[in-house]
Amino acid sequence: MQLFYSKHINFNEQQFTFNKDESKHIVRVLRKKEGKPLYVTDGKGVIYSCEIALANDKNCVVNILEKTVQPKPKYNLHLAVAPTKMNDRYEWFLEKATEIGVSEITPIICDHSERKVVKLERFNKIIESALKQSLSAYFPILNEPKTFKTFVEETSEEFKLIAHCEDDKKNSLKQTIKPETDYLILIGPEGDFSSKEIKMALEKNFTPVSLGETRLRTETAAIVAAHSVAFVNEL
Repeated sequence: MQLFYSKHINFNEQQFTFNKDESKHIVRVLRKKEGKPLYVTDGKGVIYSCEIALANDKNCVVNILEKTVQPKPKYNLHLAVAPTKMNDRYEWFLEKATEIGVSEITPIICDHSERKVVKLERFNKIIESALKQSLSAYFPILNEPKTFKTFVEETSEEFKLIAHCEDDKKNSLKQTIKPETDYLILIGPEGDFSSKEIKMALEKNFTPVSLGETRLRTETAAIVAAHSVAFVNEL
């Protein structure tokens, strides 16, 4: 099964036309012909079983034959992760977190952040590719970057965790998380959160957690967090 994505496909319509780029990919690259099946998701939980009605490389048209609603995940995971100095490392995190299952991602700019500018358009393309590869019907929300201070003051999640490397008393993430529960987890930049930021988070009722005995890179820590929550919900 090969999955395509479009946020413009409509549940109430019986036909859909791909944009020029996707049409070219379907017709010229994949060499799909009239009558061939295609599967499309809207990123909101619906997978559309389609059949090509017009194999045109500028406007490929499909008839929608069936609509299947994919069950919602048993939990929502919001990862707030500082951008990494090397952009490809953050893109790797976005790809793998999407494959594992994450609901929302916010880049946070911290005191020790070496990268303060991110390209959301590029990031969304990485997420889209991972969504299609993993056959998921839910497109993670990618938020605009926020400063650490603004983010922790504005967030309204009930269960909020911060993973940091200071030697404060903290439980391991696996001892903290519970199945079928929504979580927000903060992951800091290279060099970790500053002491000031950790104190600020604790004052805002964030619970400190450990991701293990070894010191992890930012992108690795984020994936460990995502997989830990996913694993608990598979038991």
